[in-house]
Amino acid sequence: MKSQEELLEDWVHTLLQGFEITELSIDTNAILKVAGEAAHAVVRPAAPLTTFIAGLAAGLAAGSGQAPEAAAMRAALELAGKMAAAEADGTI
Repeated sequence: MKSQEELLEDWVHTLLQGFEITELSIDTNAILKVAGEAAHAVVRPAAPLTTFIAGLAAGLAAGSGQAPEAAAMRAALELAGKMAAAEADGTI
């Protein structure tokens, strides 16, 4: 039986192929970390919304030429994580 990590990696691979984004490497752990931070800082449903919006922001930045894809994704996840931490601290 596959581990949770293996199942997630397989799912990510399947999604990337389905969307024809096969050249991009995804840092699953970074995405899950931001999702967890958002879930704990706000409410659980904030996790998928946060990762979706971070992904959208990264895609827009990469698509407009503001940053390479990997850098755009790292920056979007970093900002989302900082915002979740600020929400948890009550500084937003």
